[in-house]
Amino acid sequence: MQTSDGNSTAIEKYFSENKRRESSSRLNFFSMTLIDGKLVADKLKNEIAESVKTRLANGKKQPHLAAVLVGNDGGSLTYVGHKVKACEQVGFKSTLLHFEDGATEEFILNEVQKLNANDDVDGFIVQLPLPKHIDADKVLLAIDPAKDVDGFHPVNVGKLTLGLETYISATPLGITKLLEHYNIETSGKEVVVIGRSNIVGRPASILLSNQAKTGNATVTLCHSRTKDLKEKTLRADIIIAALGKPEFLTADMVKEGAVVIDVGTTRVPDATKKSGFTLKGDVKFNEVSQKCYAITPVPGGVGPMTVVSLLLNTLKAVEQSGR
Repeated sequence: MQTSDGNSTAIEKYFSENKRRESSSRLNFFSMTLIDGKLVADKLKNEIAESVKTRLANGKKQPHLAAVLVGNDGGSLTYVGHKVKACEQVGFKSTLLHFEDGATEEFILNEVQKLNANDDVDGFIVQLPLPKHIDADKVLLAIDPAKDVDGFHPVNVGKLTLGLETYISATPLGITKLLEHYNIETSGKEVVVIGRSNIVGRPASILLSNQAKTGNATVTLCHSRTKDLKEKTLRADIIIAALGKPEFLTADMVKEGAVVIDVGTTRVPDATKKSGFTLKGDVKFNEVSQKCYAITPVPGGVGPMTVVSLLLNTLKAVEQSGR
């Protein structure tokens, strides 16, 4: 509809402007990058496998990763199973020591000492959580730092803090590998880490603030006592959500163009699933993704990187041994 002088009417202007806004919104949504952890993990596995082939061709030692599992926790069984399969895929030797819930602390500590003394084992992990009657800290402290490919021993955490070469815990290392692959700049950026666990939050905050290729960021570590959390996340260029609360991070907490890394994997009851549950991340993906420059999904984001990072640490261990 047009007026006699050929100008658009107010109604036409209204619809034209809204159509433009909708088109722009769709463009922003579809230009969002979905960070594919499986793709990156597969690429790194291929590189590790080639390194192993070269080692063996040169008469060097086959990397050997061992795991200690106590009890029959479903999540732990699945995770350790993924590790064993990944070892097979890249040509590592793997050993799984699986003990019943009733294994004593003394018995587990003795098994750790055996692995420390076994020259064929390059690195090993003790799968957490452990049964309540076993002091996890005492067990982790008993691991030889040179074989601590989980990066949990205070010696390795201390080296990380000082920016020295060390084993970096698997999930934070995996996060940095994702950022590297997708060319996401961290230097000078505002990063907010939500969650202060010794496995993810704390080491991730240290790693990203260190003077390194994927570092030099200004990092704010937030937790349950943090005041005005939303005010902090709205300033962040990169948000790492690692607190274990399903769909905690919502769209109103994220600025346009932010990068969001979702570490959470919580089993939420779901009667429509054969398993009886569905995996939820710490991020409300459907709404947050529409504001992001890049985001990790759950599953398929950070998860696959955790296992491959353990392989990278084991490869480093055997290379440092000179065998």
